Amino acid sequence: MIIEQGRFMRKLIVGLVLILFLPEFVIPQELDATVTVNVEQLESASRDRLSSFKGQVESYLNNTKFAGSAWDGPKIKCSFNIFFLTTIDETNFTAQLVINSQRNLYKAQRSSLMMNILDNSWQFSYQKNQGMVFKQVDFDPLLSFLDYYAYIIIGFDMDSYYALGGSDYFQKALDITSKGGNSSANKGWQYESTNFNRRALLDNLFSANYQQFRQDFFNYHYNGLDIYNSPEKQTAISNMIKLITDLEAKKDQINSRSVLLKVFFDAKAGEIVDYLKGAADKSVFVSLKSIDPSHSSKYDEGLK
Repeated sequence: MIIEQGRFMRKLIVGLVLILFLPEFVIPQELDATVTVNVEQLESASRDRLSSFKGQVESYLNNTKFAGSAWDGPKIKCSFNIFFLTTIDETNFTAQLVINSQRNLYKAQRSSLMMNILDNSWQFSYQKNQGMVFKQVDFDPLLSFLDYYAYIIIGFDMDSYYALGGSDYFQKALDITSKGGNSSANKGWQYESTNFNRRALLDNLFSANYQQFRQDFFNYHYNGLDIYNSPEKQTAISNMIKLITDLEAKKDQINSRSVLLKVFFDAKAGEIVDYLKGAADKSVFVSLKSIDPSHSSKYDEGLK
């Protein structure tokens, strides 16, 4: 395993500065979130009741300290695109969310897409200008939903810098799914056989069958993408390909409809082709078509 000392020391020094010099041990927030809201399907009265919703959600995501400990890296850029679907009554709504997050790459101009998830099962209550206060004890269909995705975003980011580094955040997200599944507003929080399910994603992340994948996920980013534009480019390519060959080796042990792998490949299929299409051995794209047939057309580009 390659440990690039410059990157490690930079994160360590930043962490020490936060602890030693910031007043009252300030813990910076983790997210740099952009929120968009689409209310076109709602009647005008409902739209008015939601006029403050975007600003409140964006403020909540950007001003909450989800980690509860010193955050020693840049804020994670992410987008929450909320599409309101129906109005149940004056204060209850259904909506769907498209969420994505980005990771900075070491000494590179481009970033890496970490997730691009469509969650179409969100029902919650909201009153205009209601207070939004971070609570880790009580389940709330609105705020706990936002908390869940904040922890998923942070967890994937941490997994890409440290092997299994996101586990504490994924556990917090799992705790939310347990509370949500036992609540009266349990739709979307219990396990369902759908293209995407919040509980199934956490079940995959903690399953023994996917721990090697999470190790490879770290190497793909930290010892792959982060050193791709360096003299260690071939090592980077090898580490990126290892994730694919390890998945192929465990293909019979992994659910072909894995939510975790869907989330990964929905975000990474195009990126993998961009970085590996110049590799001498094109068989990696044949393997990808077998592992992830839903993006076969992209992998065909890599085979050309």
